[in-house]
Amino acid sequence: MTYASIMVGVDDGLHASARVRLAADVAQRFGARLLGAAACLPDYPQSYGETAAPMGLVIEEIRQAALDKLAGAERAFRAASSLADRTVWRSDLAGPVPFLARQSRAADLVVLGRYADDEGVSPGMTVGVGDALMGLGRPVLVVPAGTGHLDAARVVIGWKNTLQTRRTISDAMPFLRRAEAVQVFSVADPADRSDVEDVVGYLALHDVSASAHVAAPSGWSVADDLQRAARHFRADLIVAGGYGYGRLREWFFGGVTRDLLEKTPVCCLMSH
Repeated sequence: MTYASIMVGVDDGLHASARVRLAADVAQRFGARLLGAAACLPDYPQSYGETAAPMGLVIEEIRQAALDKLAGAERAFRAASSLADRTVWRSDLAGPVPFLARQSRAADLVVLGRYADDEGVSPGMTVGVGDALMGLGRPVLVVPAGTGHLDAARVVIGWKNTLQTRRTISDAMPFLRRAEAVQVFSVADPADRSDVEDVVGYLALHDVSASAHVAAPSGWSVADDLQRAARHFRADLIVAGGYGYGRLREWFFGGVTRDLLEKTPVCCLMSH
C-alpha cells in the first residue's frame, strides 16, 4: 500500500508554489511520481457587438492569454517541484475540474489547495475543491493556503460508519502506516466505543498503531469537535469521509464536509 503517482493541481494563485512544494515533498517521501496539472478555460466572449478588431484576432488574443497563464503555471511547477525525483507536466485549454478528472486516471492521490481570500487565481483556472472531491474518483488532499509542508506524523481520523469514511481510511493507509500516532475520533455516546475500538483493531492488522477517543456532542458542530480534537492531538492531518449530493449540476455538502473544505487549518484527506 503506497502512492506511486501523486497529482497536484496548479494555477496562477498566490499559494500555488507552496502547494507544489508540499506535494513534491510527499512524492519524494513515497518514491512517487509527481504529476503537475493545470487547465485554463479561455474567456471567449459570447457576443462581440461592435469591434474594430477582426473576430479571429480577438479569439486568438484570448487564446494566447490563456496559454500564457498555463506557461506561467508550468514555470511555477518546475521551480517548486525540485524535491521530486520524477515529474510530469500536463495542461490544456479546458475547464479545470473536468481536466483534472480526466488526468486523475494516472494518480493515486490528488493534492489541491483551499484558496485564501487574496489568492488571485484567474477565473478560468479556478478549481472548486468540492466539485473535484465529488468528481475525480480519487482521494483528495486539501491543503490550506500557504502550507508548504506536511509531516503527517500525527493523524486524526474523523470516524463515522459510512462507506465514505471506510473508503477514506483505505485511501489514507500509506499515510497512516508511516504516522507516529493515529487517533480514531468519534462524536457519540462515550459509553459506546465498539465502533472506534473495532477500527483501531482493524488498523492494527495493517501495522497502524492507533488509539480511540469518543467525545459526547459538545453543542458545537461535529467539524468543530473534530478540529478541536486535532489541535489537542497536535495532528497536522485529518482523515475524513466527504459527503455530497448532486442536484441540478450543483453539489450540496453536509455540514461537516463543508466546514472541513472551507476552514480546517490543517491538511485534510477526503474521499467520496
